[in-house]
Amino acid sequence: MIRIPVLAAVLLAPFAATAQDLPTAPYLPLDMAVKAADAAVQACAAEGHKVSVAIVARDGATKVMLKADGSGPHTGSSATGKAFTAAAMGRDTAGLAEFIAGKPANDGLRDMDARMVIQAGGLPIRMGEALVGGIGVGGAPSGDIDAACAVTGLSAIGATQ
Repeated sequence: MIRIPVLAAVLLAPFAATAQDLPTAPYLPLDMAVKAADAAVQACAAEGHKVSVAIVARDGATKVMLKADGSGPHTGSSATGKAFTAAAMGRDTAGLAEFIAGKPANDGLRDMDARMVIQAGGLPIRMGEALVGGIGVGGAPSGDIDAACAVTGLSAIGATQ
């Protein structure tokens, strides 16, 4: 009776080792997410802007939220929504807003998910060719400034949009 389990273990062992060696999907490590968010907050602070910065994983789950001292109460949800939108759609939120404005038939994208915020300041995060998440900045006087701070965050970790 003992021979069957032993035989099964010996025969299946190569498959277990092979399964462990399979590559996993790329992801954004937490330490890199923190570094990107901090760089974005600092970039906006250097310009006198009190913002919030959110980093979400590819699945839209929030990994990091930094809220600058004195930032407005709306900035956290704005940043998170922009980051979620950029990760979900795989594109910058300013470009998405222009895409919708340019073709009203696409306006339904705004209602696709209640978490989406379609305003400038959200960028996808790519490591190599892989989309690994999104960064969103909220609270500067314009979406262009939010986006510039987000770009600084990406540059700090060698990511692209």
